[in-house]
Amino acid sequence: MTERILGELFLPFLGTSLGAGCVFFLERGMGLTLQRALTGFAAGVMAAASVWSLLIPAMEQAAELGRWAFLPAVIGFWLGVLFLLALDRAIPHLHQSSGQPEGPHTHLKRTTMLVLAIILHNIPEGMAVGVVLAGWLAGDAGITAAGSLALSVGIAVQNFPEGAIISLPLRSSGMGKGRAFLYGLLSGAAEPLAAVLTLWAAGLVLPALPYLLSFAAGAMIYVVVEELIPETAAGEHSNLGTLFFAAGFTVMLVLDGVLG
Repeated sequence: MTERILGELFLPFLGTSLGAGCVFFLERGMGLTLQRALTGFAAGVMAAASVWSLLIPAMEQAAELGRWAFLPAVIGFWLGVLFLLALDRAIPHLHQSSGQPEGPHTHLKRTTMLVLAIILHNIPEGMAVGVVLAGWLAGDAGITAAGSLALSVGIAVQNFPEGAIISLPLRSSGMGKGRAFLYGLLSGAAEPLAAVLTLWAAGLVLPALPYLLSFAAGAMIYVVVEELIPETAAGEHSNLGTLFFAAGFTVMLVLDGVLG
């Protein structure tokens, strides 16, 4: 049991690590076309996971409220959105496709702010893994072991391109392979930490599980809409990001259907 829990907590981080490891095999940097495709795919996975793995289970757990079963999901969702908005304003960071830093003014290096942007992205993903795992361990939350595994696998799949999106551009800018790989690892380190903290917190307040599930969903949707979707549309117009969003959404839907 312990091995399975640890495996699901760290599986998404493994996805990031493997993606960052691409820096040892690919000499060229990542072009805009590939970056759009990978970003769109990640956005699709996160959007689908927010609905099937988080919001729907949150409403199912509040079924005793009858027609008001949506209320915990709505409240938790908005708390998650506002939480990410607060982090977005409080932490200096820089998105890959933007030349304008966000958050408070700082003298941090561009590389550091790029990593901080991915860390902001990974926090809600880690929260999602932790809270769904807590729901499965609770035994009466309507979340199956397969459903919990499906979320971890889905996020690990979309973390692979995220790791590459960090490490490859750093390598193409002149940074050494080892250092670029390390930055890729650091960008994903927040994810298992957020998962462990959320798992611990959810275990203490199981009655609040519907709120925590939808909280993670709101945080993930904020990242998708505020960061990922705009990045798929940066530069010259292309439908590639949209198509890969649909592909990522489909992959997560299939994982949830097969494993859930």
